[in-house]
Amino acid sequence: MPENQPDRAIARHLLLPAPDEMGRIDAAAARVVPVATLMENAGRAVARAIRRHTRPCRVLVLCGPGNNGGDGYVAARRLAEQGWPVSVAMLAAPRPGGDAAAAAALWHGPVVPFTPDAARRFDLVVDGVFGAGLSRDVGADIAAVLDAAPRLVAIDMPTGVDGATGAVRGHAAQAELTVTFCRLKPGHLLLPGRTLCGQVVLADIGIPESAVESVPIRAWRNEPGLWRTPACGVNSYKYSRGVVSICGGRDMPGAARLSAGGARAAGAGLVRLAVGDSAEVYRMTAPPGLIVDSEPLDRLLEDSRRHVWVCGPGLSVAEVAQTFPALLKAGRDVIADAGAFTMAAGAPERLAGAAIITPHIGEFSRVFGRPGPDRLAAARAAAVRTGAVTVLKGPDTIIASPDGRVAINDHATPMLGTAGSGDTLTGIIAALLAAGMPRWDAACAGVWLHGDAALHAGAWPVAEAFDLHVGDARARAEVLAQKVFG
Repeated sequence: MPENQPDRAIARHLLLPAPDEMGRIDAAAARVVPVATLMENAGRAVARAIRRHTRPCRVLVLCGPGNNGGDGYVAARRLAEQGWPVSVAMLAAPRPGGDAAAAAALWHGPVVPFTPDAARRFDLVVDGVFGAGLSRDVGADIAAVLDAAPRLVAIDMPTGVDGATGAVRGHAAQAELTVTFCRLKPGHLLLPGRTLCGQVVLADIGIPESAVESVPIRAWRNEPGLWRTPACGVNSYKYSRGVVSICGGRDMPGAARLSAGGARAAGAGLVRLAVGDSAEVYRMTAPPGLIVDSEPLDRLLEDSRRHVWVCGPGLSVAEVAQTFPALLKAGRDVIADAGAFTMAAGAPERLAGAAIITPHIGEFSRVFGRPGPDRLAAARAAAVRTGAVTVLKGPDTIIASPDGRVAINDHATPMLGTAGSGDTLTGIIAALLAAGMPRWDAACAGVWLHGDAALHAGAWPVAEAFDLHVGDARARAEVLAQKVFG
């Protein structure tokens, strides 16, 4: 492991267990802490979150037959003990002899029918029907009850949201608050689940960390602490900070310049544009500190210090077809974007050998086909198929490694949805890769820094504005990482 990279165990607070993995964690925890105790703690946490969220009002708790419903019975009892007017509606009775049945037996308050009319009569409805582990579509009868709620609070996950993918199974109603336990799940961060959850509260209910560590989990929330950017020490110089080379196109020079700006802002020691006989056009607009090379590509590849290359932004299919194979043959780490996906449309094997690929959903679909509801699986499959770290860009960007690791990034803004934003991202990732970060780490860090820069770029920024804030984003990332690593 490189010296500047953390042990993944340090980032265990960022783990995102899928529902089946959370089930194994629960089973491991139950060998140490009784399920009844965990259920009591969960229901108490839900009641506490509701009391903090809203003033006392008439509450209806919808309880399913499983442990999610058991949490609901406890929450109802705890709210009633605090003087709130609470009723319960059962979808179905819990299995006799189980922990949910024991929790239900302790509820002595009103029970009303599980109907839309009943739900409409209350001020707040608590959804304890199914939770994150839903494995089938929600039927119209359940959907009608949830839709009738004037306000909705969800236990673990809004019913109908797949905890593993964030996709909607049949139907899901909008919650204003979701209370979950131990760790967030992928569905809390992936759209549309993220928006349907409303505000998310993560509660500690006493699941031992040993139980979490006993289950191999390969998904993380993308934050500093999962990675750490390389330090700039007293002995650093431009080549130790890394050289980024970018292939520039004849007809769209702006894309390569945006990528170069991202690389320089992210800390690259030296950034060079390889543009061949288009050098005159580039030199007229190149800022100080950016080198424009007119030599043939094979000559430039003789310099072994130029190991990281960006290929695709602003390039035509013909230009990519000429440069991309040459870079791979020379053993360079190539970040492929933009024109590279047009070149590989319907033929993902053409991207094999790239270090990192950064498609948005449209580009991904042209190369690999539509990802479907499980975009985590689609990104992982693309990474395996190409051997490249795959950055599936969007409002919930997914960074997938060929070895199965995946990170979900929700630290961003819709303002990134502007032409040229992705070109800046490729440059940021390239700078981190050139500085020595492993591929997946560089991609994760680059995505977070890009999002953070956009969050601080003001109202309605253009792509040229993002790189002005990347340096500050990197400083903020280091402060956050320092809290994790000490």
